[in-house]
Amino acid sequence: MAATPAPDKHRDAIGTGVVPNDAWLNARPPEAILEPELAIVDPHHHLWDNKRHRYLLDELRQDTGSGHRIVATVFVDCMAFYRADGPAAMKPVGETEFANGVAAMCASGVYGELRACAGIVSHVDLTLGAAAREVLQAHIVAGGGEGGRFKGIRHAGGWDASPQIRNSHTNPPPGLYADAVFRQGFAQLAPLGLSFEAWQFHPQLPEVTALARAFPDTQIILNHLGGPLGVGPYAGKQAETFAQWQRHMAELATCPNVTVKLGGLGMKIGPFDHHARPLPPTSQEVADAWRPWVETAIEHFGAQRCMFESNFPVDKGGASYAVLWNAFKHIAAGASADDKAALFAGTAQRVYKL
Repeated sequence: MAATPAPDKHRDAIGTGVVPNDAWLNARPPEAILEPELAIVDPHHHLWDNKRHRYLLDELRQDTGSGHRIVATVFVDCMAFYRADGPAAMKPVGETEFANGVAAMCASGVYGELRACAGIVSHVDLTLGAAAREVLQAHIVAGGGEGGRFKGIRHAGGWDASPQIRNSHTNPPPGLYADAVFRQGFAQLAPLGLSFEAWQFHPQLPEVTALARAFPDTQIILNHLGGPLGVGPYAGKQAETFAQWQRHMAELATCPNVTVKLGGLGMKIGPFDHHARPLPPTSQEVADAWRPWVETAIEHFGAQRCMFESNFPVDKGGASYAVLWNAFKHIAAGASADDKAALFAGTAQRVYKL
């Protein structure tokens, strides 16, 4: 396979979401924060400054400071601050350099308890094959060296035949995760102690299962509950989608090297329309809508292999940070103390070696 085409700079990650509208988000009175002392590691957020939207440390701190106790975060690939110069394969290393600088600012303690970007997940084009190793090593150096903040990469594979579905920002071809050259690049991760973030759509979940079985020693983190779609040919078919998704998730759960991020259902490509309503949803409304998906994932994978995520600012198009984490706390209200600790912080701390 030829190398992945250069990403379209206008295909930023917000393309799968709705640009946040603060006036809309504030249309309801603020909710009281549930369990404000519960420690949370947010294992999935982005930072960027592009033509459509700005979301940097100030904006992140405003959200994480909305009442929940966010002690650390993991920054995830979104084509932010790539290097302008040098070899094309090395340009994504600029994202790790940027995120590591943000992490250093927070590690100073100037901003209190928050350790933003304590873990960093960037991008490497794995269709470079074995040559991806050199790029991975450059990311490790940029993240502070071995044992530093750089934890792994995401090479998104979201692809659907429908022209109504916007494919991933990496412009992947169909069947990316099965490609032989891609797998040569993938094989470089485990020897370097790095993980892989799988982001694709729900019909592609068997491709993740096949990848996980082929590389049982590589930690794979499934993004956004496996990417259930609710637009285009999937619109109005939530029951059918849920049934297919559940079957695929049950099979994927047989792979012990896979963990799941519980979130990402606020994207406009997903099965819910909260972003399109006159008023933003309450946390109870979000919890009621998302509960079947979240509880099913926990049932299959167990709390020790699941972690709540914000996916901000993408999911900010559908709910505020305070409301989203209240919703997660509603969903987890009946969990044991150990399971709750894992879902909100422990799994992320272990998987990302924070």
